Amino acid sequence: MKKILYILPLLALLAGCNAGNKADVEFVRDDAARKVDVNINGAYFTSYIYPTDMEKQSLWPILSASGKEITRGFPLAPRAFESTDHPHHVGLWFNFGDVNGLDFWNNSYAIPAERKPHYGSVVFDKIVSAQDGKLVTQANWVDNDGKVLMTELTTFTFDGCENMRSVVREAKLTAVEPVKFTENKEGMLGLRVDRAFQKPSNRPERYTDANGIVTEVATVNNEGVCGEYVNSLGDKGDDVWSKRAEWTMLNGTKEGDDISILVLDSKSNPNFPGWSHARGYGLFALNNMGGRAFDKTLAEPVEITLAPGQSVTFTYKVIVKDGGFFTSEEAAAQAEAFNKGK
Repeated sequence: MKKILYILPLLALLAGCNAGNKADVEFVRDDAARKVDVNINGAYFTSYIYPTDMEKQSLWPILSASGKEITRGFPLAPRAFESTDHPHHVGLWFNFGDVNGLDFWNNSYAIPAERKPHYGSVVFDKIVSAQDGKLVTQANWVDNDGKVLMTELTTFTFDGCENMRSVVREAKLTAVEPVKFTENKEGMLGLRVDRAFQKPSNRPERYTDANGIVTEVATVNNEGVCGEYVNSLGDKGDDVWSKRAEWTMLNGTKEGDDISILVLDSKSNPNFPGWSHARGYGLFALNNMGGRAFDKTLAEPVEITLAPGQSVTFTYKVIVKDGGFFTSEEAAAQAEAFNKGK
């Protein structure tokens, strides 16, 4: 099928970019390959992928401005020494572990057929538009029988400059059937990072999902593994998990390049700031619906109920900076700029 090319100059508004510089955001749509490539300033950044053998859509792979892959290759393109746990962790995605009792987060090819009725899928519908630096897509959240529970209208806004790339992901969920989001640790914005950004580990670890399924993450080759989390509260390492922070950052050095991955929560989101579901083995997630799955001291459950026709919107920003880590002050300035006026 013929490829469709979109090119647009977009003002670079990232802190640290020179004022007045413009970023060229280029979309290359390839319907046959079921993807849209995103180039910034003439260099590949990422692809919006919607293959038929995945239970959701994703941005994958994601590269820094210097061309370093920050996302894990497995399961789509495994690399040496990568862990092969959690095959549902692909690139940058958005879904949740409990909508009407269905688990959208953990669904993948690894779920046996007899358990599939307990899981939901996000099914691609169409590309709405690709222009003005924005990619707009539509998808349906469905149960295992294909019944549509919600529609999702998502706007990806891309930007960048010499040493930064960014994407704002805004997802508007509109109920078709009555739906209920029940607090669950498995959500919502998820990013699975390259092994360079993992925490060095000398022992296997075991993780249990919302359905009680245990995954063991084995000890990996620690050569080149140097990731460390930090958040707006000053927490570091494993201490960022379950904390509610306006921003959380993951720093790591890959192929000699110091790279920061900064995830920002929007003040417009329900339950701002969300809980960090960030793990040393490479999952970097932000969850605004975690509630008592993270903090059992909360007096009230964290829930959202939508009647047919009602909507809820979740918005996040991810920034990738290379050539040196963000300082905490710089990360705070990015969060302030993102949330200005919200």
